[in-house]
Amino acid sequence: MRILVTNDDGIHAHGLRVLERIAGELSDEVWTVAPETDQSGLAHSLTLSSPLRVRQENERRFAVTGTPTDCVIMAVKRLMPEPPDLVLSGVNAGQNICDDVTYSGTVAGAIEGTMLGLRSIALSQAFRPDRDRKATWMVAERHGARTVRRLLETNLPRGSLLNVNFPAVEPDEVTGIEVTRQGKLDYALGIEERRDGRGFPYYWLKFGRQAGERMDGSDMEALRAGAISVTPLQLDLTHHELLQSLRDALR
Repeated sequence: MRILVTNDDGIHAHGLRVLERIAGELSDEVWTVAPETDQSGLAHSLTLSSPLRVRQENERRFAVTGTPTDCVIMAVKRLMPEPPDLVLSGVNAGQNICDDVTYSGTVAGAIEGTMLGLRSIALSQAFRPDRDRKATWMVAERHGARTVRRLLETNLPRGSLLNVNFPAVEPDEVTGIEVTRQGKLDYALGIEERRDGRGFPYYWLKFGRQAGERMDGSDMEALRAGAISVTPLQLDLTHHELLQSLRDALR
């Protein structure tokens, strides 16, 4: 099995090394094509107004001056001699659940793989400020390969991908794997104004995330329970329940 590994935190990210080790437990042929710099929050964006540059670190490891989407396209269309059998994106530093899925470059890497007809999985590691981050990474380290191996045994319809989130617990505290739906977060997006050395203003976007209403079977509830969350996603964004009622209303 040939595996392509990518991420959105960049080629130097700790989570990418974790994912490379996970992939190495599954295959002897692992290719890494990841952004040269942090591309978090860029979602499924393409670089269209500037050229892409590729820096090769070794035979199967490349850094690209672009987004996760660019990286997957570059890997499949240019850098790899044959398309991969599996695309793994992550392991993201921080959870990608609920509405965050729409912002996530990690999920976008898996989306692009899916659009290219490749089996694709996004992986993210949740953290809590009161827990040691180094120890928390061990959840993905210990459970990652086993989780992916089990998911490879399942049927994944064309146009579908999987979003995996590891809980912020100790490795021995993981309660299992739960198949979940997207939860809901309440956002309080804000803009913080600051001043540079010459007194000119600049701005930082700030997330004021708050948990939304509790939803049984959601990704958020699984992480709260210490379980690994696996959420099936699809490329088709059509609201099928609304489709016919709109057709009837607009006749």
